[in-house]
Amino acid sequence: MEKMASLMEALRQHKRPARRGSMHSHHQPFPAVENHAAPCPSNLWADQLKAPPYPTNAPWQNFVLNKGTCHENLHPFLVQAQEESLSICYPPRAATPGFIFSPFIADLTFRVAEGCGPGGHVVSRYDDLSVTLLYAGKFGVPLVRGSPYVTICVDEGTPVFSTIHAVVGFWANCERTKHRITLNSGQTWVVYSSHPLPLTCELRSESEFQGVIRITVVSGCEEGEDDESLLDKYRSCYPIGGTVEFYENFEVVYKWETLGPGDLLMLTLPQHREIMSKCYGRSLPALTFKSLDGTLEGIVGHKWGLSVRSMQLRWHSTTGIHDPKARAQVAEALETDVRELAPISTPSTYFHGKALARAARMALIAEELHLFNLVGKVVEFLQKSLTPWFLGQFPGNQLMYDTTWGGIISRDGSRDPGADFGLGVYNDHHFHLGYFVYAGAVLARLDHYWAHNFKPHVYALIHDYMSVERHDFPRLRNFDCYKLHSWASGLTEFADGRNQESTSEAVNAYYAAALAGLAYNDFDLVTLATTLCALENRTSQLLWHVPVNSTLYDPEFVEANRIVSIVWSTKRDSGLWFAGADRRDCRLGIQVLPITPITEDMFPDKHYVEELVEWTMASINNEGVTDAWRGFVYALKAIYNPTAALEGAMSLSGHDDGNSYSNLLWWIHTRKAHSPHT
Repeated sequence: MEKMASLMEALRQHKRPARRGSMHSHHQPFPAVENHAAPCPSNLWADQLKAPPYPTNAPWQNFVLNKGTCHENLHPFLVQAQEESLSICYPPRAATPGFIFSPFIADLTFRVAEGCGPGGHVVSRYDDLSVTLLYAGKFGVPLVRGSPYVTICVDEGTPVFSTIHAVVGFWANCERTKHRITLNSGQTWVVYSSHPLPLTCELRSESEFQGVIRITVVSGCEEGEDDESLLDKYRSCYPIGGTVEFYENFEVVYKWETLGPGDLLMLTLPQHREIMSKCYGRSLPALTFKSLDGTLEGIVGHKWGLSVRSMQLRWHSTTGIHDPKARAQVAEALETDVRELAPISTPSTYFHGKALARAARMALIAEELHLFNLVGKVVEFLQKSLTPWFLGQFPGNQLMYDTTWGGIISRDGSRDPGADFGLGVYNDHHFHLGYFVYAGAVLARLDHYWAHNFKPHVYALIHDYMSVERHDFPRLRNFDCYKLHSWASGLTEFADGRNQESTSEAVNAYYAAALAGLAYNDFDLVTLATTLCALENRTSQLLWHVPVNSTLYDPEFVEANRIVSIVWSTKRDSGLWFAGADRRDCRLGIQVLPITPITEDMFPDKHYVEELVEWTMASINNEGVTDAWRGFVYALKAIYNPTAALEGAMSLSGHDDGNSYSNLLWWIHTRKAHSPHT
């Protein structure tokens, strides 16, 4: 009894990950605002968690939105929290040329016969890799990402299971600590218990129970019997949390908090295995679970180490432009673009941020070409354009600090959930603020006086989407430490879970933060931001890129697509938020913009790039396709055929509002430097 009481208390306590590195923390300098656009934090947060900052893009965000009954993907299971019960799904998969989808089916549901009384479940604690649901003190559920079991800690009550399927087989061992339930769906579920659990074939316990129940599914393939023996072996040690630490040598370390004797069994995704260090964890590939994100494989150990292949952080191109004619062409375009810089009037944080970053690119191109008179002109433009946002003097809108949730939003976004593409409901934060940070990093590099005066503002924007310190802002607002990429969708409940459309804008956000670290000589920030940038970039290639020979996605989807438009937690979509699947130009472009030196790292496979571009070119002259989007197609074409790309670029009469003719020419000519004989 005392042991279970201490366990339940552990599930109530919110443990925050240890802080590592200061990132030169500053109190955020933006004026406070009450957020009327976003919902108030619900009663689904436990009392000890009811204070800002709150997570707003967590992989389990559905558990605290509306009634908290929309399922989430915890890998390998989908989990739905009802008021007094918990339903588990080992997801099936449906595929069409337009999407791949894993629907939620309540394969097995747990409750206690006595009920939980008023109030139902709350989120009682969370960390980088887990979230815990507490059901009115009756039972707690530490949902840990990548656990091959769903663990339920029962304090008091009579366990009852149910299923929407028919039970066609039921078996229990002599000790009544293992039950096997076979369903007419073809699934076999196994229920382990720390103490005897007298389940009947109706899946109801004959008496009250206090202890730990662990639920899993046997894959049902030819190796199923081996899977079950491995699941038997590692049943006793269970995780109740997990944190991630980032180290100076680009090593990422996962540490699992566990209870129970023995070794810990968890599951890895392909992106984990690709960079897994040899010094931590013991691979167990014989145990596998299916997933929309790739096969999950077993690994044994309380600690993982991932050695990140860091990206080369740079302000300029790796090659430069040495051909005199090419330099002259870029310089001429740049002089025109700088001359035509006009005051940015749009009040939209997204479009204003893009325009600021567009100008910042001009400054760096001018610096690379040693055109210092143009550098000075762009610096002056950036000073006049960015500073008013930091001083609250831009007449159209304002950056402010949301005291309700804990984040930087806009004045317009605080009043209208649709304003600024939902910035006030925490949609696309890293996209919007990443553009501001990029412009701020460039200006800080080129104007030390400005850098000193506005360092708190630049850092506040960075902390909003990638803080590890959890003071004014939640820890790593957008980045999913298990999936190793970001989510963008904020405080909106979605049946398909979190989602992200533009991988390139996510990479840009972390790249911009790393550049700010360089400008401010902040090694901690450079390390963290570059690590996140590298992880985001690699996972983007794994999940969003669809080469002809892809084995991750179903053949009918692969045949129709060369790129995923939106990655959801339980879905892959060919349609964009702003365009249909037929707009291949937009689908390519939204995964490319903005064009910066880091774009080179995002598309390292020339064969895949050619597949993507040729797939897009088939519709590039369709009605509705604009030169703004064609520019990104030519940008990618430059990776394998810069001569043809240059010809295409020179035919354009307009460019995306975050791009410019000089930037596109800079990119193409630096590709030509990579392929001098093309």
